Amino acid sequence: MNIYNDYLNEIEERKGQGLHPKPIDGAELLSEIITQIKDLDNANREGSLNFFIYNTVPGTTPAAGVKAAFLKEIILGESLVSEITPAFAFELLSHMKGGPSIKVLLDLALGNDVATAKEAANVLKTQVYLYEADTDRLEAAYKSGSEIAAEILESYAKADFFTKLPEVVEEIKVVTFVAGEGDISTDLLSPGNQAHSRSDRELHGKCLISPEAQDKIEALKAEHPEASVMLIAEKGTMGVGSSRMSGVNNVALWTGKQASPYVPFINIAPIVAGTNGISPIFLTTVDVTGGIGLDLKNWVKKLDANGKAVLNESGDPILEEVYSVATGTVLTINTKTKKLYSGDKELIDISKAFTPQKMEFIKAGGSYAIVFGKKLQTFASKVLGIDLVSVYAPSKEVSIEGQGLTAVEKIFNRNAVGSTPGKVLHAGSDVRVTVNIVGSQDTTGLMTSQELESMAATVISPIVDGAYQSGCHTASVWDNKSKANIPRLMKFMNDFGLITARDPKGVYHAMTDVIHKVLNDITVDEWAIIIGGDSHTRMSKGVAFGADSGTVALALATGEASMPIPESVKVTFKGDMKGYMDFRDVVHATQSQMLQQFGGENVFQGKIIEVHIGTLTADQAFTFTDWTAEMKAKASICISEDYTLIESLEIAKGRIQIMIDKGMDNATQVLKGLIAIADKRIKEVISGEKPALRPDANAKYYAEVVVDLDLIAEPMIADPDVNNADVSKRYTHDTIRPLSFYGGNKKVDLGFIGSCMVHKGDMKILAQMLKNIEEQTGKVEFKAPLVVAPPTYNIVDELKAEGDWEVLQKYSGFEFDDNAPKGVARTGYENMLYLERPGCNLCMGNQEKAAKGDTVMATSTRLFQGRVVEDTEGKKGESLLSSTPVVVLSTVLGRTPSIEEYKAAVEGINLTKFAPSHKLLVK
Repeated sequence: MNIYNDYLNEIEERKGQGLHPKPIDGAELLSEIITQIKDLDNANREGSLNFFIYNTVPGTTPAAGVKAAFLKEIILGESLVSEITPAFAFELLSHMKGGPSIKVLLDLALGNDVATAKEAANVLKTQVYLYEADTDRLEAAYKSGSEIAAEILESYAKADFFTKLPEVVEEIKVVTFVAGEGDISTDLLSPGNQAHSRSDRELHGKCLISPEAQDKIEALKAEHPEASVMLIAEKGTMGVGSSRMSGVNNVALWTGKQASPYVPFINIAPIVAGTNGISPIFLTTVDVTGGIGLDLKNWVKKLDANGKAVLNESGDPILEEVYSVATGTVLTINTKTKKLYSGDKELIDISKAFTPQKMEFIKAGGSYAIVFGKKLQTFASKVLGIDLVSVYAPSKEVSIEGQGLTAVEKIFNRNAVGSTPGKVLHAGSDVRVTVNIVGSQDTTGLMTSQELESMAATVISPIVDGAYQSGCHTASVWDNKSKANIPRLMKFMNDFGLITARDPKGVYHAMTDVIHKVLNDITVDEWAIIIGGDSHTRMSKGVAFGADSGTVALALATGEASMPIPESVKVTFKGDMKGYMDFRDVVHATQSQMLQQFGGENVFQGKIIEVHIGTLTADQAFTFTDWTAEMKAKASICISEDYTLIESLEIAKGRIQIMIDKGMDNATQVLKGLIAIADKRIKEVISGEKPALRPDANAKYYAEVVVDLDLIAEPMIADPDVNNADVSKRYTHDTIRPLSFYGGNKKVDLGFIGSCMVHKGDMKILAQMLKNIEEQTGKVEFKAPLVVAPPTYNIVDELKAEGDWEVLQKYSGFEFDDNAPKGVARTGYENMLYLERPGCNLCMGNQEKAAKGDTVMATSTRLFQGRVVEDTEGKKGESLLSSTPVVVLSTVLGRTPSIEEYKAAVEGINLTKFAPSHKLLVK
């Protein structure tokens, strides 16, 4: 009774927070609940019945196994519960989504009781989350002459589980809610500082936007009960910054519909929209839930008589409203005409939101069911020896004779599954592809584990070359929340087959390296496809896609992903990089020059950036690919010279070997296998058998951008522009300013060097600058705090070996100690150097933050409101993004430097140089 009483006490505590009972996932608690259900005189029997029926987590959770076993007892008459008839027990099994429930249904369907077998078969015909253990049983039974097995397989071959679902309704009424003006970061929908609660969906739902916004949404629902609330980014893009499944979950919790009456707080079918549409990676997350994402285009550029955009004083296009979506506006989505209406008035074509594939996601309640359904139908047809019946919308296959392939088109063609044999596919084609590398990060990992449980997966797909579970997002502070969540996550993922940052057995030392950096090292083939649970999954080898926790789970479970082949934008370079400039300035200038070349249109949005980087190794090139998330690109690809690629692979091999030496490899020797893949690839390049990946000379691009290095005359800074009169222009990454804009007098309250945008070279630049400053002035005195978080431990080890870490220690006032990690986040900083543990630190904003209202100069990628620094009543927090030398100098001076001060400070410093390749990097 102790466990149940503890649960009741927890329920009382949650009531004080305005929360319902937490859904049950533990076997021990549910076993006690079942004991009380069986005891007709038990005082807790009614409550126990309610918890068992309506509050138990399905899938492969320990509780689901106990629930499925008890329902089997009821169906077989071994236990009698008047409130749960055998028919109701079958209904409950049908909502449990695989794992133990499928095993029970197969037991019953393949048993000796004919009537029970028929009932079980009818439920099985509606299920899609079957794995090899389940399908092997069915196949064996069929080959042994089982009529029931044949009947089930015939149903699967016809895909009855999909075709018999209700069709998508023709008209969907929506009432608008403007969540904000300008780009809306997923931080607004699911703040990083609330990451610890993501797996508790109801609790996490409390952090959506604001309590006032939640009240307004509830009021709109009450006022318009026939309509769904549509969340809108006015004058901006919805869901920039990261995929964040928790953001979609929160939106669905407040505006969607319950997926099952027997599973609380799992909602589907949210509707989101933006003037400039939905961020690509966020839209994938919306698809996971069977939701709808609309590109409203309700504001357009004002044009003059010659058709040119009219600009304001700042040089930005003036926008004109085409139609209003002000909060409370009632509109109609027609899924048949694929138009948006206000009453009878047609507003805009929204057919991109209702492609045949997206209509299937909506019908099935999400994309997972389609992926698993297709696999199940293929399996059944093969076993029965019949042709595959065309049930699902045929994959769009675009093949243009005489047109070459971009780099991403080549990768997708190589990894395609189920496409027409021998057919060359171009951009726009819908493709299933095998996934080579998968990454799960720690603040979304608990959700990924939940998704894996919900889709009844128990082991990683054997076709995945390697997968890694990070600990970087919770690296800064080892607090009670981390202690409760992270070890549990690491054990689950380690058992599932991933290489984990922390060893559940405690043998090897915990590694908090930034996930993208680790994935960049374990990607050992530039033809690879990578899926990672973070928007900065942007490798400088292969093509990598940041994804929500669900898509990561799907990749882990199936080794596949599905998406259209994106169009590409080609980026090349000309001119010479000035000696006092850093490569980070080239990255910012790329974005700035692109916007100038295309009249303010971001041609990168939703596209692959194919950057002909040529001469930079993977570490340095990663600075560019990492930033492409802020350019709103779908992904990026680096085109390298042969020997640059070889050098990158050799570096990767060395770092993988370090992981092996630490004891991080698993029973299947995944890490050893990656070294073998790298060795094979190096031999192919050296022999000329298979040179480094190149696009074809006659490939077609959406656009081509030429970056003129001669034009980059001073450091470039991405500015959140927090006081821009046009709210929609604030907190975008498109405002790139030269250092001189600030006149050498903008106060800087804190500097941050770290996160994924820096590499070993940046740490060496920091050490060199500190030595120079001491030589020039006799001492190093910080007028603002400088927080330094190296991205990986191997970088720290290399700096120690080369003497640079000793320099940093000399000037630091704090150095991390892994044997005594911080248990509480800092609330204030002194004017000194902080050497923090490798990991995300301030960039993530979920543990440590700058003081409210601070102006921060950072090397990181995040400038969104409230991410690195929050506002105060009188001052907005600012996170300006720049190169390492600018950050260092800004903290020493306590302000932005002048260009003259900057040049003097970096004289003789070995900055990250870049010279464009002189080779034509095409095939």
